Amino acid sequence: MKKRIIVISIIMIILLLLGFYLNFENTTLQVTNYDISDSKIPEEFNNYKIIQISDFHNTTLKKLSSDLLKEIKEQEPNIIVITGDLIDSRKTDVNIAIKFLKEIKDVAPIYYVTGNHESRLSEYKKLKEEMNNLGINVLENQAIEIQKNDALLNLIGVDDPSFTNEIGVEDGEILRTEISSLNYNKDIYTILLSHRPELFDTYVSENINLIFSGHAHGGQIRIPFVGGIVAPNQGVFPKYTSGKYEENNTTMIVSRGIGNSIIPFRINNRPELIVVELRSK
Repeated sequence: MKKRIIVISIIMIILLLLGFYLNFENTTLQVTNYDISDSKIPEEFNNYKIIQISDFHNTTLKKLSSDLLKEIKEQEPNIIVITGDLIDSRKTDVNIAIKFLKEIKDVAPIYYVTGNHESRLSEYKKLKEEMNNLGINVLENQAIEIQKNDALLNLIGVDDPSFTNEIGVEDGEILRTEISSLNYNKDIYTILLSHRPELFDTYVSENINLIFSGHAHGGQIRIPFVGGIVAPNQGVFPKYTSGKYEENNTTMIVSRGIGNSIIPFRINNRPELIVVELRSK
């Protein structure tokens, strides 16, 4: 009897510790900083700070939401970029997303692109209208210029390829067409907002300098020295889940995101806020 009580007690302690760990992993925000240096970045944009928010998925966790808002305000960014899946097709509540945007809209100009979850929802039309009313810059296959003094940067935003619904056309080809059809000055530093990290080869082929992406949720469960376990559109042991990827003159930053969707928990994969500072060489 005594041995049984000891075994049950050990199991209960293990379950309790596991519960604390899962709660920590899913509610404790991690801030990841990157310095991006390039000779094409004008001196006027030296120390220019960009905050990236990705895969918010209607997050309602009180501690996580509070820490996220506090960190965004304390960072004092020049701009904020949101790289898709602000809402969630399985637990859609536009009001949650709008409430979050209202709380950060005065921190810095916000630039937003869609993710695959927005493409599934009739409510996206309402979300877009509300964002326009708040002054959020919704970039739908659009290239704009950001100016500081007399210097310029390109900022491109593309819709998630799932909006296109072209049967038999690969996602990479859809985005290649969207990007190449845009009229922008290719001689100046170019930043792209695109939800899909698995299309890195497409971004490289289009000579994009810096990409902000998300979608992979960090691989959901991360194994030390191995990386993520599974990601949408990449399958098992995906290549692009978190961090910085470089090829030729192209750098891609992949955010692990804030919220969860079909898999309701993270392991060794805390919610992430990205902070990038540009450096002029």
